[in-house]
Amino acid sequence: MLHTSLEYLNNDLSDMLYHTLTSNEEVSIATTKGSVIMISQEQYDSMQETLRLLSDKKSLSALLDSHNKRDENLQIDSYSVSEVFNDL
Repeated sequence: MLHTSLEYLNNDLSDMLYHTLTSNEEVSIATTKGSVIMISQEQYDSMQETLRLLSDKKSLSALLDSHNKRDENLQIDSYSVSEVFNDL
């Protein structure tokens, strides 16, 4: 993660935006009242999708089951999209 101050960001906003978009590296922007994190839209969308999947009990259960079976070298069951997301 790249760290910068609000003052530096004000002077170099376009370069920081380009850096975030091309590197997918988060930028922590420090102010006197706290910090904020700048991320690309792609990263944000990915995080939102992960949160959505983890909040769905059935898809989380299927994910954990698959990981456990993989770790034990067992055959992994397949689920259709409609089976996993039937309650959405």
